[in-house]
Amino acid sequence: MEEPPALLYEMIRSFTTLARTLNLSHAVSELGSTRQTVRRHIAQLEERMGHPLFAVDDRRYQLTEAGEESLPEAQDILARGKIWSQGKTLHKDGMLRLSHEAPNGWSFYQQQQSLAQIWDSESPMLRSALVAWSKSKGELEHPEFQDIRPYVLVYRDSPNGWICVEVGEKSFYTEWWGWTNARSSIGRPLGEFPGGPEFEAMLNFPFLEVQANGGVRLDEVVTQIPREQGGVPIPLAYKRLLMGARFPDHSFALIAAVDRSKEITISGLDQSTLNTMPEDAYVSFDSRT
Repeated sequence: MEEPPALLYEMIRSFTTLARTLNLSHAVSELGSTRQTVRRHIAQLEERMGHPLFAVDDRRYQLTEAGEESLPEAQDILARGKIWSQGKTLHKDGMLRLSHEAPNGWSFYQQQQSLAQIWDSESPMLRSALVAWSKSKGELEHPEFQDIRPYVLVYRDSPNGWICVEVGEKSFYTEWWGWTNARSSIGRPLGEFPGGPEFEAMLNFPFLEVQANGGVRLDEVVTQIPREQGGVPIPLAYKRLLMGARFPDHSFALIAAVDRSKEITISGLDQSTLNTMPEDAYVSFDSRT
């Protein structure tokens, strides 16, 4: 297989910037490049990929169908490349690990975990959520899913990002922030983190993966989150099960079941966060429901 060109990263930057601006002059200015260079990068990509990425009519650029299909992966490569080059992402035993440590002391660690942890863990809620998802065939309104529904969050994709459309009154989210604050999040895009747009793109990756394959994914997160608006961040460790589902109109629904970690399994972290978490940071789950 032919090796990719040494300037592939810059070529992808030219592609994604022109795809966003659809204006060669604006793209050149933003990239600090030249018109000849951006045109050459696009031509080289199109030659290697075997199809045009843009259609040009009277110097106006439009993405082709192939260009639209190629754009999300190109954006992901740039986001992951920048985070990787800062030493913030790696694979441990085949699972993606993401980390961010801010100068103000805030930190965020996320690592994908084996689904076997659900059967081996001390969280009956996560086990019940996975069983309910399977029995309901991923249908949000299916009778088999209704007992677990008060314990989960539901998201919908939108042009502004992932929107929370439902917060379970018994969910971990509600237990942490309280019912009033939890309900206030409905309709808002997925919260932004202080790691910048590239870091935010990485946080969206698990959501996009489940949306693409319609399956399930388990991640563990260790971070600090306040319990009220403007409050002091408090250490928190939790496991999050994402499940691909469908609304009644068959559009995609993302279900998130979250529970407190009983043991931290993110590589490189110790168990100290568990000792400083509030005692009431857990889901009051009744497995008999």
